Amino acid sequence: MDTFDTPDAPPAPTEEYRFPCDNCGADMRFDPGQDRLICDHCGNTHEITEGPWRGGSLVELDFRSAIDGKVPEAEIEETRVTQCPNCGAQIEFEADVHSTECPFCATPLVADTGIHRHIKPKGLLPFAFDEAQARKHLTDWLGGLWFAPNGVQQYARKGRRMNGIYVPYWTFDADTQSQYSGQRGTYYYQTRTVMRDGKRQQVRVRKTRWRSVTGRVARFFDDVLVLGSHSLPKQYTDALEPWDLSAMEPYQPEFLAGFRAEGYQVELEDAFKEARVKMDQIIHRDVKFDIGGDTQRVASVDTRIGTLTFKHVLLPVWMAAYKYQGKTYRFVVNGRTGLVQGERPYSAVKIAIAVILGLIVAGVVGFVMANSQ
Repeated sequence: MDTFDTPDAPPAPTEEYRFPCDNCGADMRFDPGQDRLICDHCGNTHEITEGPWRGGSLVELDFRSAIDGKVPEAEIEETRVTQCPNCGAQIEFEADVHSTECPFCATPLVADTGIHRHIKPKGLLPFAFDEAQARKHLTDWLGGLWFAPNGVQQYARKGRRMNGIYVPYWTFDADTQSQYSGQRGTYYYQTRTVMRDGKRQQVRVRKTRWRSVTGRVARFFDDVLVLGSHSLPKQYTDALEPWDLSAMEPYQPEFLAGFRAEGYQVELEDAFKEARVKMDQIIHRDVKFDIGGDTQRVASVDTRIGTLTFKHVLLPVWMAAYKYQGKTYRFVVNGRTGLVQGERPYSAVKIAIAVILGLIVAGVVGFVMANSQ
């Protein structure tokens, strides 16, 4: 599907997330946890003031209209991006930046002329802490890995900067009604006589009495979250949950000042397919609860979705990609909670030493026990 790449549509302006300091003219950046912009050159600050967009509800878009290609032009934007040839990430470039490094896998990148036309973000979670704190979360996590190579730990402490990047997600709201058929199982017990070791014994045997049932369940789903990127292994990003989506702010470019944003790679229709799997799992659980009894069999579930809306949102991740002895290690830190996930590095030397020490200890214990008998 390529609903949002219409060649005949009028071009949307490319936004540059730059905010010059009114004191010295240098670029200001968002100061995590402070709700302000700060100039690293002169220390000047600018508060992100309360306005009609702060604290307001996030406007949802109609899913079916979007699939039919009827997204309002005001909801579309163009960004200058390049695709990493190694991991496939869509990295946005500012107007005056022509080369950088992929924050997902440390591959050098050179800007091309590609323009990504996509649905604008509706909301975001601002970063809650800065790079120094993110690095501390990472090094503390690495320090708890017994068999991590010392080189990786030292490189993480002293190596290149971590990248703060807003990762794309989709959220879906859905009003569902489900009709089901199945069976309710009720346990009962029978006493039987069996032979054990040549003796007759009475044992209780559990049986199940089944009764056919039908019914209906309803559930409103709010903010079913689906990752819009293929740049990182899904097990890492899933493990960063939960996200405090209730603290999400309506999208404003001030929050992106000094940070990168990744364009989504998972299209809307594909994202909903994943969201539907999550919904169906919860509906199946609801059906079993509604059937009741001691155990349940679900024969069929017919779900009808009424109102179905979505939004594109950005969530904050601190990211590090370190190349050590020819291998790339990637780590991600939840920019709100500090939770760390990543590829667990192992040191063959440390493992070998641990095995040798284990054998020595086992040998000493065996020797002592033999002499004590």
